[in-house]
This record gives sequence, C-alpha cells and structure tokens, in this order.
Amino acid sequence: MTKKNILHMISPQENVSPFDVNMACDAGYDLVIPYTNVNLTDVKGLVQDAIFSRSIKNAKKTGIFICGKDASLALDMMDMAKDSMVPPFEISVFPDPAGSFTTAAAMVACTEKTLQDKFQSDLKDKNIVIYGGKGIVGGISAIMCAQYGSNCTIVGYDGIENVSKKATEYKNRFGVDILPADGSTDELNSSYLPKADIIFCAARAGTQVISKDQLELAKKSKILADVNAVPPAGLEGVKLKDDDAKHSCGALSIGPLTSGDIKVKTQYRMFEKMCSSETPLYLNFDEALETAREIIGLK
Repeated sequence: MTKKNILHMISPQENVSPFDVNMACDAGYDLVIPYTNVNLTDVKGLVQDAIFSRSIKNAKKTGIFICGKDASLALDMMDMAKDSMVPPFEISVFPDPAGSFTTAAAMVACTEKTLQDKFQSDLKDKNIVIYGGKGIVGGISAIMCAQYGSNCTIVGYDGIENVSKKATEYKNRFGVDILPADGSTDELNSSYLPKADIIFCAARAGTQVISKDQLELAKKSKILADVNAVPPAGLEGVKLKDDDAKHSCGALSIGPLTSGDIKVKTQYRMFEKMCSSETPLYLNFDEALETAREIIGLK
C-alpha cells in the first residue's frame, strides 16, 4: 500500500492559516493535521510521536510545518524539532510564521532582480529603509538584505524602544547590524527617505505609511517595494500589479501581487521539496530566499 504524505502543522496560536493548509495540499500533502496552542516544550513530544510511528523508509513522507506570528519562536521550535530527531528516524521541518519567510524572500528576490536587470547592481552597500520594520516580514527582509551587505534601517511606528529591541535581537541571533529608527510621526518617517536607495514597506495591511508627497524626498531611491495588497497601499502610488513600473518619485515600483506571485511559488516549491526529498530537510528563511531566487531566475 502506498503511504500518504502527512504534514503536521504546529502553531502556538489558536488557529493555523487556511492559506498554508491549501498550499500544502496543492503541493502534494494528502493529509494536513493542525496542532494549536503549542508551546516550545510541547515540540519534542509531538516530533517524536511523528518520527517513531512510521518506518525509516516512509519517514520522508512525514513533515512538520511551523506557523504562528513570531519568527524567533518559530526558529526556536525548528531547533527543538531538529534536536528531537533520533537518527535514522528523521523528518523534514519548515517554519514560515505568518508566511513571513517566503513573503520576505519574494520581496528581496524581486528587488535583487530589478537591481540586476535595470541597474546592473546588487544589494551590497545599498541603503534600505524598511517601514513596518518591527514586524515579522520587515524584520526578516532586513536580516536577509543585511546578510548580503546592505545597510538596513527598520522603522517602528510606535517609537524607538520596541524597534531597538528587535535590532538587538537580530544582532544577537544572526550577527547582523541593523539600525533602528523612530517612525512615530510623519516628519520622522520622511527624514529617512533622502538617503534611501531602496524602500520596503511591510506595515500593517490597509495602512498608508508614506504619501506621494513624502516620496518626493526620496531622490536617490531606485526601488520601492510594498507587500500590502489591502488598500490603501503602504507606499502611496505603488499599484498592486506594478512590475518595475515608474513611480512619480522616479523610482521603479514593485507591487504586492508581483512579489506575491513569487511568494506563493516559493512556499509551494518548498513544500514540494519536503514531499520529494529522500533525506530530511530543515528549511528556514535562507532556503526560502534561495528558492525565490531560483524561481525568479537570478544568477
């Protein structure tokens, strides 16, 4: 009898995302089982129940997907899951809390593609300002770009304290230097635009953060990328389907449906990899970016 592909979906919240369930099923999983309100200390027991219930031969047909809305907790859960394996009983693990790893990967890969194709350049030494930088997508995109040599500033709408804590967390965990910035007023938000080569917006859905008038200050900016698909745009003037469209401020614009298409393909392909791999995979945001770059055809 052919064994089914089973995905155990772990969430520290009350629910798992229907988006993730649909993606996993479309990518090849026959059964998706949700586990909610899961604590870090619960992970070992769940993982070991999963690995010992199937033969070594069929272990590859079992996977763990980690949900939630906290990147650090999701990565801690992945580390706990990995430490809970008892070789040769091992299964694949993939964290993508709130879709943040694949969303950030898509935005960064689209930006890299535009830099390469339109400016014959890359992320190294670029000044990147990330609005909504305290959030999960903004933070992960900052880490990705910093690892490629960008100078990243994450802007927090509620002052400097919380965003500073995030910058310290990223430094301690990932060894990247990211500058925190106070975005609690329009004047403060505007003050970061003149030096920006690239502007990301990963703020709350349906919230305009920067107006067209403010963006006129971004004289150096080459690229604007906004992942918010719920009107109004976080960066005014960035349209849903923009794909290197010329914005009124002069920069090229990447809209949320353009990067969103790459995000969906990235998550789908990562689930596919888990289903087809002969060996266990541990897929975090580095692998998400690598996958997005493959999909978009970056060299």
